[in-house]
Amino acid sequence: MSIIIAGERSGVGKTTVTLTLLASLRRRDRLVQSFKVGPDYIDPMFHQHVTGRPCRNLDPVLTSETYVQQCFARHSQLTEYSLVEGVMGLFDGISSLVISPLSFAEDKGLMTNDKGQITDFASTAHIARLLDLPVVLVIDCSRLSGSVAAIAHGYQSFDPRIKIAGVVLNRVGSDRHLSLLKDALKPLQLPILGVLRRQDNITIPDRHLGLVPTAELPELNALIDRLADLGDTCFDWQNLLPLLKSQPLPHPPNPPHSPSSIRIAVARDRAFNFYYQDNLDLLQQLGAELVFWSPLEAAAIPKDVQGMYFGGGFPEVFAQQLAENTSVRDGVKTAILEGMPAIAECGGLMYLCEQIIDFEGKSWAMTGVLPTSAVMGARLTLGYRRAVALQDNLLVKAGTTVHGHEFHRSHLTLTPTKPLFETSRYDCDENMGCEGWGFPANVHASYVHLHWGRSVEIPQQFLKECRTYK
Repeated sequence: MSIIIAGERSGVGKTTVTLTLLASLRRRDRLVQSFKVGPDYIDPMFHQHVTGRPCRNLDPVLTSETYVQQCFARHSQLTEYSLVEGVMGLFDGISSLVISPLSFAEDKGLMTNDKGQITDFASTAHIARLLDLPVVLVIDCSRLSGSVAAIAHGYQSFDPRIKIAGVVLNRVGSDRHLSLLKDALKPLQLPILGVLRRQDNITIPDRHLGLVPTAELPELNALIDRLADLGDTCFDWQNLLPLLKSQPLPHPPNPPHSPSSIRIAVARDRAFNFYYQDNLDLLQQLGAELVFWSPLEAAAIPKDVQGMYFGGGFPEVFAQQLAENTSVRDGVKTAILEGMPAIAECGGLMYLCEQIIDFEGKSWAMTGVLPTSAVMGARLTLGYRRAVALQDNLLVKAGTTVHGHEFHRSHLTLTPTKPLFETSRYDCDENMGCEGWGFPANVHASYVHLHWGRSVEIPQQFLKECRTYK
């Protein structure tokens, strides 16, 4: 069956509850597959650290509703238990245009506004409906007593297609506080599946783009142990375990792997670690051998590779170390200028610039492939993007529309004369400007993160170019 861990809003402790469940299950030697709703990279890192299995993103904007269903069906069958962590509040999504507003809304029972838009598209509730999964609602009780019943009742009754299997009461202050909460919820006959007291010794540090990634937390294993201790006692396991149990569902077979003939250098370290596992899987299924390496630590780029992939991450945090590794910077620039195909997303784009100017105004030399600099600032650029290719480039043909996601606090000092994309917001026609570098022609450098789940032609085209280079 599996469950979705949802919140009544952002910041209620969904990730803490999810990690506590995962840690306790793993302590019991249970194999568990986790999923994350939305485009986030960092929460899945924590899932994987606990479970030992790559977390899968479920995002109908970046992929499609069908892909979400297939992805869940395929991977949830590989383990005894599966669990989905939601995003924001349960019904918080984006507006998505419905092709035929009246008939589509009536047939599917979708929540639409007066413009015929699905108002909770890509929300946790949307995923719950797509996968027909029950929801466990996390409620922050730190400033609540009797009002908890009104919140729970509202979420329980708002959309009758969503089954609320129970609630987890988070940040409960005392036995008296818990008694008040239980008394208030009793008339709803809504199971209390967990109670987490206020925890002063369980804190995951964050910074300008969310949680600090797992690779930068030396005390993480100790934290996971504390979460497992908490999970052993705070949940109603008798009622939770049956909900978490995976059940057979029809799903397409895993795509066969082609024989490896192309070696791709994938930058993966503390500076570059934002990758969708499905993207890496697709490269391997299409015949690539992935060579993971560190631009921070390596003495040179990997030998005998025919392409490079630089994901997002936090190069600004490690800009000095990246700058000091001159042999790698020079090697990356030489390889690209000699024609080696390279994908660089967000943080990877910043690494290909001439320099990164950090939050303190200090300048650090980067590879210099692109004649521009990345400057850190307070302004956050965030949101889904519809991007139309303005020219043939390394990954797509001119006129192709792709859907991606931006999440960064840097901007470039110089924009390209022939940008890759014209971008707009996904949920409306608001123009977000042109962006992306496709010069040299063997480079695809963009702030827009892409998931290739519904666009297998993207990695196919990349590997085709890599074979040509070889």
